[in-house]
Amino acid sequence: MSGLLALLDDVAAIAKVAAASVDDVIGQSAKAGAKAAGAVIDDAAVSPKYVQGFAPAREIPIVWKIARGSFFNKLVILLPIALLLSAFAPWAIPPLLMLGGAYLCFEGAEKILHAFQHKDTHSKATGDPAHLEEQKVKGAIKTDFILSAEIMTISLAAITAPSIWLQAAVLAVVGIGITVVVYGAVALIVKADDLGLLMANKGRFAMTRALGRGIVAWMPTFLFVLTWVGTAAMLWVGGQIIVHGLGQLGWHGPEEVVHGWAVAVAHNVPERWVGAVEWIVTAACDGVLGFILGLLIIPLVNFVITPLYRVVRPA
Repeated sequence: MSGLLALLDDVAAIAKVAAASVDDVIGQSAKAGAKAAGAVIDDAAVSPKYVQGFAPAREIPIVWKIARGSFFNKLVILLPIALLLSAFAPWAIPPLLMLGGAYLCFEGAEKILHAFQHKDTHSKATGDPAHLEEQKVKGAIKTDFILSAEIMTISLAAITAPSIWLQAAVLAVVGIGITVVVYGAVALIVKADDLGLLMANKGRFAMTRALGRGIVAWMPTFLFVLTWVGTAAMLWVGGQIIVHGLGQLGWHGPEEVVHGWAVAVAHNVPERWVGAVEWIVTAACDGVLGFILGLLIIPLVNFVITPLYRVVRPA
């Protein structure tokens, strides 16, 4: 009988430890996810533009393909890499993040140049729809990889779990939760016009039908604005990664200049607005620096990296 009681005590103790571990994972996941909120917003703003131009029936399948790629990016590639780098080569994290930031700057600057060079940005794409869809999905997953790397790295820095297994559990929860939130929001955004049309045609009340017509009329403008928000987000996040990475590598000049400008501008506003103004000025400076860096990278990619890649891997 005493042996059975001892066994029950052991089981209860293990259950308490497990419950505490679950609570720790949930608590730290919430904390880490909140730290990465900026990159999460950028991810949600960037993704809907990859679905534009396709038939409504293909929108949700495309979002699911991108979400599936995002799960793979975060859980299969980035999670083990982040843990290994954190344990054995923490010095390599800033340079790798800066490479990803440079790519975001390049893509954002290229999209802005493309918009000015080609006025008819809404013309229908030609070619095999399946091939075009595959290209769009690959491009979205590639961009998601950079943003996911930022999210996972910020999250890892906010984790205080002593065990590598708890760190892995927290990162997995953060990765799954953020992906569900981001691509759930993207799915709602891209299907909002269909919902509006349904409400306009099938609504039982005049107010419902009017709201549906308003959604249908407003969504093209909303998606256009969201596309530019996504492009600006690429430049902002890319520039922020570069500036912060330079500071981690020992060159604090750019970070100090940006901070000084933000403080100087915020000094002229009421105290309750100081924090918001500092954030806006910092984001704007990071975005401008990201755009300038992207412009410098474009000729390097077009005339050096792309030709070399075609030599190594001919079509």
